[in-house]
Amino acid sequence: MFKNHPKGLIPAALSNMGERFGYYIMNAVLLLFLCSKFGLDEGLAGGIYAVFYAGIYVLSLVGGLIADRTQNYKSTIQWGLVIMAVGYVLLSIPVVHSAGNHMWLLVFTCVALFLIAFGNGLFKGNLQAIVGQMYDNMEADAVARGVKDDELKEIKERRDSGFQIFYVFINIGGLVAPFVAPLLRQWWLGVKGMVYDAGLPALCHQYLNDAATMTSEQMTNLTQLMTKANPNAVADMNTACNSYLEVFNTGVHYSFIASVVAMFISLAIFMAYKKLFPTPAKKEAVAAVEYTPEEKASMAKEIKQRMYALFAVLGVCVFFWLSFHQNGQSLSVFARDYVITDTIAPEIWQAVNPFFVIVLTPIIMAIFAAMTRAGRAISTPRKIVIGMFITGLAYLSLMVLSMAYDYPNGTDFRAMDIAQQEAMKSQWWVLIATYFFLTVAELFISPLGLSFVSKIAPKHLQGICQGLWLGATALGNLFIWIGPVMLNGMPKLWMCWAVFLIICFIAMGVMWGMVKWLERVTK
Repeated sequence: MFKNHPKGLIPAALSNMGERFGYYIMNAVLLLFLCSKFGLDEGLAGGIYAVFYAGIYVLSLVGGLIADRTQNYKSTIQWGLVIMAVGYVLLSIPVVHSAGNHMWLLVFTCVALFLIAFGNGLFKGNLQAIVGQMYDNMEADAVARGVKDDELKEIKERRDSGFQIFYVFINIGGLVAPFVAPLLRQWWLGVKGMVYDAGLPALCHQYLNDAATMTSEQMTNLTQLMTKANPNAVADMNTACNSYLEVFNTGVHYSFIASVVAMFISLAIFMAYKKLFPTPAKKEAVAAVEYTPEEKASMAKEIKQRMYALFAVLGVCVFFWLSFHQNGQSLSVFARDYVITDTIAPEIWQAVNPFFVIVLTPIIMAIFAAMTRAGRAISTPRKIVIGMFITGLAYLSLMVLSMAYDYPNGTDFRAMDIAQQEAMKSQWWVLIATYFFLTVAELFISPLGLSFVSKIAPKHLQGICQGLWLGATALGNLFIWIGPVMLNGMPKLWMCWAVFLIICFIAMGVMWGMVKWLERVTK
């Protein structure tokens, strides 16, 4: 699997894995943490989450610009890790939320999230640009050695598999991380003699904000859940709610310390293997070559074609990320409210996706390699078409299930009696099946999209183009908040999934219409 790849690939992947581990600890709980900490509804919390998530990728453009202008990719990456660590330190401070400090504490949390997003922008795209340059150098060395066309084609095909390997390491961090925050939170609850319950924080906030507006069903649900989760303080419900929220959220704050440690481990790996990493576009920056007007016109035309193709693919991928990143939004709410998970925290289900990435990547790589050897290689644009189709299948299955169970929207579902909710919940396999489809789609789009960008980007714009890829991801992420809003606001749950199904199939059709043109441009 690792044979015949650049020496710097694994150290770069390990450094990225450490950073992703720290990031996914926070990301797994962010939406539900904002709800439990500040009493926000899923729509507003989802909006903050979406802006933060989009900011990560928008700021990758800034990070790419800084690295391209300074030609100091490695220093930019190092500063990114340090700035992220500072953001996680701020998040780990367990300040108790109250009505008096609500606004400044929310602003403080958003500042911490901005630092994480900015540090990620300095780190993420530039490390990907370095990986792309490794394969540029490997291909250039092959040309210099005068290898045959068939061998050169095989060497060029390694880029896709290299980015898939890089992607596997990202998901090793993503596999472990979702367990950390819930386990530390539950440990801290246990220390204080309490028990975890996913639905209790929202009811606690509702009681503390305005108990008079609660229905009799909601008051009954609060009493039942509090009796189980915090039996020592049930006599005074106001005290019980405040105590449970403080302990519940303090446990999450402590989990962010693990993110700080992960940032410094990632930095140590990067520094230890720094000499193995190339600097993208540096050779072109110092080369002095004279071109004729005709050559300049031809080069300008080629660059325009490449950039048009890049923006075409980015436009389609916006809709993939809008749909895929519901794993931290509507799918987390769905897992919390509609699925029988017993004592499993809803955040932990996000580990299913990286688990499938790790298991399925070698299989998909083997299939692609076999098809290439047989002369039936699938181009990257066609793989993206297939990926959008499979994403649509994930939401089609959720839509059919929701229609079969006749699920109401999230607001109406949570207002039901607890016994009625339990009787209507789906089995755990629903989440497994959904994440299976989404993961297969991801493997057809995300790592191959990175590879596509590194192929098509002009040599002096590697960092910027990787930043554009992340910028398209940002645009998709900016609108992921619509998932919880539709889940809670549409009359029936199946309508929410139907919207994502339509989005995926329209994007698939547009991409299919551009396939032949994209294949010509990338030859």
